[in-house]
Amino acid sequence: MFSRNYILIIIVIAQFACVSLWFAGNGVMDALLLEFDLSAKTIGHLTSAVQLGFILGTLLYAVFAFADKYSPSMVFFISALAASLANLGLIIADGNIGVLYGTRFMTGFFLAGIYPVGM
Repeated sequence: MFSRNYILIIIVIAQFACVSLWFAGNGVMDALLLEFDLSAKTIGHLTSAVQLGFILGTLLYAVFAFADKYSPSMVFFISALAASLANLGLIIADGNIGVLYGTRFMTGFFLAGIYPVGM
């Protein structure tokens, strides 16, 4: 139905778009700090939350073999939707630091279903 080159291009674009969620939060971090009067240390903590989420997500995705038990394209798709919804949480957090940490952690967690599966 589709040529291999066409499928590869779609995978590359999807990977690029989805993994950009990792950095999207960093793009608005300064605005969040100013808007909600958060400390400068918060940037490092929020960045670490994404990475900790990714580590735990990668572990759980591997232990439960999601990409082996289910269609890898569906794992990728559902993870991309979940990561984008978690990232959207930055908007609705309204300066609540716990919600900010949680949304960044969950973004990282669901990125584990995007990056490794897409590779």
